Amino acid sequence: MQWLSIYLIVHYNRYHNAVASGYMNEITGRVNQQYAKVDDFLALKKKNQELQRQNERLLNLMKQNFEVPDTTTKIVTDSIPYDTLGNHRKWIYQAAKVVSNSVSTQNNFVVLGRGAAQQLKKDEGVIDANNGVVGIVTDVSENYAVVMSLLHKDSKINALLKNDPLGGGTIIWDGKEPNYLSMINVRKSVKVAKGDTVFTSGITTTFPYGLMVGTVDKVEPDKSTNNYIITIKSTANFYNLQYVYAIDNYQREEINKLIEKAKSKINN
Repeated sequence: MQWLSIYLIVHYNRYHNAVASGYMNEITGRVNQQYAKVDDFLALKKKNQELQRQNERLLNLMKQNFEVPDTTTKIVTDSIPYDTLGNHRKWIYQAAKVVSNSVSTQNNFVVLGRGAAQQLKKDEGVIDANNGVVGIVTDVSENYAVVMSLLHKDSKINALLKNDPLGGGTIIWDGKEPNYLSMINVRKSVKVAKGDTVFTSGITTTFPYGLMVGTVDKVEPDKSTNNYIITIKSTANFYNLQYVYAIDNYQREEINKLIEKAKSKINN
């Protein structure tokens, strides 16, 4: 009888009808808002995967991934892929999901859910979504790859300081604090200050020139040498690696063959 009375009052009285309608709209709106949040959460994985594919495509269109070769004495067609402008592709980016990652040991590794069956190779450089250097692929199975993280006692990569390109050094990890690296072998004559950018030198076949390693956090003189010891805050957040990009150098094999040939001549 109470519910019937309420219905009759609301249904046949304009004021009470308007109040009830507003109240029901408020409830419906809140329910729909919560439903939308749940729906967005469930769709987050799909959105992340789509963003990853879009980033991979955009990275592979970047100008620095191509080179214009000297073709003045070229006789045969080169096997390296070309773009529509006739440039040689040197670097290609391959998206991969992180399935395992460690930061708490002296020898930290990242495992990727992409392997030889998905064209991933040993010795490829790996970066995060912010172009921050993560490490180098050291082993590959059919569907997975192991990356030696920068947070590994044997990890060493060459890097430069943005404000003084002549100020090159080596990036290592002292095994103490994740997300903080050391840059060694930097001469005291180099101009360096807190906040300076540190990026890849491009002198190896692993990483292109200009990828972010981190920013200078602390500069200390090494009393036993004529060098600085520089603490770097890494660009990559090793606590939260979810998606990364492996970088394949299309010219690596040719370069390595030349190096091996030169070494064999010296040994002979």
